[in-house]
Amino acid sequence: MTRHRHLLSSIDLRGHRLKNRIVFGAHTANMSDMGLPGPRAAAYWVERARGGAGMIVTEPVPVHRTGVLTRGNYLHADDAILDGFRRVTEAVKAEGCVIVQQLYHIGAHGDSDLSFAPHWSPSGLPSYHDSDGSHAMTESEIEELLDAHVAAAIRSRQAGFQGVEVWAAYNSLLDQFWSPWSNRRTDRWGGSLENRTRFSRSLIERIRKACGEDFIIGLAVSHAPAYPAVMPDDQLVDLVALHDATGHVDYVTCGYGSYQDFEGIIPAFTHAEKLTTPMTARLKAVVRHAKITSEAGVRTPDNAETILASGEADMVSIVRGQIADPYLARKTAEGRAEDIRGCISCNQMCWGRRSRDYWISCLINPSAGREFEWGGDRFARAAVAASVLVVGAGPAGLEAARVAAERGHRVEIVEALPVIGGQFRLAGMQPRRAQILDLMDWYERQFARLGVNLRLNTFLDEAEIAAHDADAVVLATGSLPDETGSQRWRPEWDKLPGIELGRVWSPEAVMRRAARLGDTVVVYDEGSNWRGVGTSWAMAEQGKRVIHVTPEAFVGKEIARTAADAAARRRMAALGVEFVTEHDIAAWHGNGVTVRSLLTGAVRAIAASDLVMCTTNRAFDPWPAVFPGKATHRIGDCAAPRLAAYAFHDGRKLGLAL
Repeated sequence: MTRHRHLLSSIDLRGHRLKNRIVFGAHTANMSDMGLPGPRAAAYWVERARGGAGMIVTEPVPVHRTGVLTRGNYLHADDAILDGFRRVTEAVKAEGCVIVQQLYHIGAHGDSDLSFAPHWSPSGLPSYHDSDGSHAMTESEIEELLDAHVAAAIRSRQAGFQGVEVWAAYNSLLDQFWSPWSNRRTDRWGGSLENRTRFSRSLIERIRKACGEDFIIGLAVSHAPAYPAVMPDDQLVDLVALHDATGHVDYVTCGYGSYQDFEGIIPAFTHAEKLTTPMTARLKAVVRHAKITSEAGVRTPDNAETILASGEADMVSIVRGQIADPYLARKTAEGRAEDIRGCISCNQMCWGRRSRDYWISCLINPSAGREFEWGGDRFARAAVAASVLVVGAGPAGLEAARVAAERGHRVEIVEALPVIGGQFRLAGMQPRRAQILDLMDWYERQFARLGVNLRLNTFLDEAEIAAHDADAVVLATGSLPDETGSQRWRPEWDKLPGIELGRVWSPEAVMRRAARLGDTVVVYDEGSNWRGVGTSWAMAEQGKRVIHVTPEAFVGKEIARTAADAAARRRMAALGVEFVTEHDIAAWHGNGVTVRSLLTGAVRAIAASDLVMCTTNRAFDPWPAVFPGKATHRIGDCAAPRLAAYAFHDGRKLGLAL
């Protein structure tokens, strides 16, 4: 309690007491079932309430047919959502958690593929979501949207929500009214500050009148310093002060980024932490009624405590941190912050899946989104305790061993290397990715707590595994780099021409410092993900001249879904990395490569001391199909080389089944 006393103190909003200052803020989880809140969404939110959050702000609900953004959106203007949401609100409140619903309209930035409707906006400017233009609203259409927001708020109250959060962040409809850049109107809805805020002030006043004095009204705004033309800092402060003066706004949540600065909305590890505190401190200084919530890069309880103790905000929104560990708040309250599984800010399965319009999950917590199937981040004891041998301490093996031990099995995990983590640990050695190494430390603490027997520097051969007294063997031996240099874009070749000349390395060899590199390195990045991008970045940081070759149209294509690709390219470019896109490798010559354009077929030579081939690995599985007398399981890259998320998934799923 002493260590996080500000974070764990209670606070009142409109007569509703939050038991702590930890908010599970609004985000699009995309979990609706045909537009209705079903078991997946309900269990996802209830798990965070059970985990001790003070307040949950549920997924934004579009208020109007012109505001539909994802296929996982809840039905707009439809009472059919009420029964499902009542089940959610009743369960969340039963856990002592306040629950609020966010209402939104994205204005110009709609998705025509989903709405099949024109995007309504103040002045008809282009969308930043896609290439469409938008429709400049008439006065009657403005009134229609005001009525739609109020109707949605009434529906929220009927469903048992204790308030609503009005969305004015990230160039939303309200934000578009506020900014002279996007509001070019000459009527009473544009021009002066009073006119530009008329829509939001009218909206909030009508919600207060319709829903009562005991109904929480929050306002979500965002700080985007990279684009001051859209919303200068001073203007945002004035806008918040103006709305606060009405007495109707109970809290203001400040996020980061915008449609112009998209990568800042859900900042990956490429960004700093606590991004909004300079702005929230300014907002806190001008408000007289509303409480201020800081979000964006508030990853840990220690971060949150620092923000609150320094007076930079009244509450903190920790979203990805509570996706990664839904019991973050409870563990903090119990003085067990060291047991929190810390978010690694990778964005791969939360923002990454959402950007592909799937329901979200989490790389290190694969139960996210599967709580209704897997029982959340809690583990029922096995009916019969068994002896389990896990071979390999990469992501799949680590998670299988941990979950099996949580369920009461006797677990031994062996690893041939002197450290745990496998290739994932090497990823943690890439620039700005040390949060992965923190996760490895967390696993070691959990093994100590659970009594898992971890044996490092231990390679078991087939006979030793067969002779082990384990009831079940879990093979999680990972994968090895492809030593042939074969490429997907050269299916006619079994191996790279010239590979026998040497000085051709894997990214694993580079990150382990096993590769003795010269001054100029060509990296062939076939996966277009962190395995190649992070390795090039790391070598450039070490002073190497790096030429990054990829068959894709741009470097980092597969990490674009995480919104971290542009930041990586900027840093690599600043370090002098040369990008060669839409090319493959035609030959290695021992002192350089010939690359081939996939567009024209033209070839050219690039001098280099070394070549790093970032191609798909091969499973390392030298074992018999089954070890006699033992249940035998294969998980992770041992079954098929894939991204780390699927290894953690395999480990969790098997651990629950043993």
